[in-house]
Amino acid sequence: MKSPNPLFASLPTTVFTRMSALAVRHGAINLGQGFPDRDGPDWIIEAAARALRQESNQYPPATGVPTLRQAIADHEARFYGLSVDPDQEVIVTSGATEALADCFLALLEPGDEAVVIEPFYDSYVPQIRAAGGVPRFVRLTPPDWSVSEAGLRTVLSDKTKLLVLNSPMNPSSKLFTDEELTLIARLAEEFDFYVVCDEVYEHLTFDGLVHKPLIAREGMRERCVRIASAGKIFSFTGWKVGYMIADAPLASVLMKAHQFVTFTTPPALQYAVAAALAAPDDYFQGLIDEQQALRDFLSTGLKSLGFAVAPAAGTYFITTDISAISDLDDEVFCEFITREAKVAAIPMSAFYSPEGAGDVPRQFVRFCFSKQKSVLDEALKRLDRGLAAQ
Repeated sequence: MKSPNPLFASLPTTVFTRMSALAVRHGAINLGQGFPDRDGPDWIIEAAARALRQESNQYPPATGVPTLRQAIADHEARFYGLSVDPDQEVIVTSGATEALADCFLALLEPGDEAVVIEPFYDSYVPQIRAAGGVPRFVRLTPPDWSVSEAGLRTVLSDKTKLLVLNSPMNPSSKLFTDEELTLIARLAEEFDFYVVCDEVYEHLTFDGLVHKPLIAREGMRERCVRIASAGKIFSFTGWKVGYMIADAPLASVLMKAHQFVTFTTPPALQYAVAAALAAPDDYFQGLIDEQQALRDFLSTGLKSLGFAVAPAAGTYFITTDISAISDLDDEVFCEFITREAKVAAIPMSAFYSPEGAGDVPRQFVRFCFSKQKSVLDEALKRLDRGLAAQ
């Protein structure tokens, strides 16, 4: 029998699946996968239920229902001062992961190079390779995760077709600075490449920091695709409603990829997200305040146990250095605390490629803090007991 596609056949089970299965096996609190343990507001659920009864449940337009596309355009104007044409520059997708796939399929030709900043969200590299692209890696290191011009120039060339910019960044929780965004914009013009902007955590930034989309910068409109996720904004990750914003000529090409990947997204959920995007400012500030308090609670607790905690400017995640409390590498350590402390986390080495420059860091572990405070408190107590038994 002929073999299947070797790219996907050779992929290992994701670290999230492995660690989640281990957590279930040992009855562990799962602070590995990045999702809240409570649903978002009831009024958004009610909006979805109403739409199921009152709106059509047949195929909606491939670009998304007009109500949602207009709500997205209004959101962009409200938060970023962006003027977006809802009919030509917005595409609703079945989650941000689909939007990423659409971008890579639409932009990359075989042999084109795509710059990936490490540590990276795990879908980027397989999707790039499936589209025929060649990933080139720029490695960032904790605790500041800063990107340098020298580091970027080592991988940029006339073969560079795009760069993936994830800000706020999963898994490092980094928010790219104005200086770094200016650098990336300048290099995009110099080397003539697109920037795929994964911005799903845009409304989860802390300590007074504010997300600034690259697409809003002068000269970047025609080069950028901005990807967002209602699942992250409103704590409905299972709904898988995302969207792309791009200049009209580029959006028309992205649409052609989208129509052959999912074509469309459940209409009732689209109407609910449209209502949600019009939420008052209090909702968005409340989300930040709630998640920042959870971040601070878990961070303080982990520090008290001897973990060195890196700054977390956004997202759901805290990165910790375990070298002061364990001689184990990050993967073995995560397996240990899942079995013995009954708390699951994710080894940061899973977010690096062996093809990148230098050794993959092996002493960092990521925890998700987007859980109820009582759950985080119990996790800290379990870690305290488990680490004492090392």
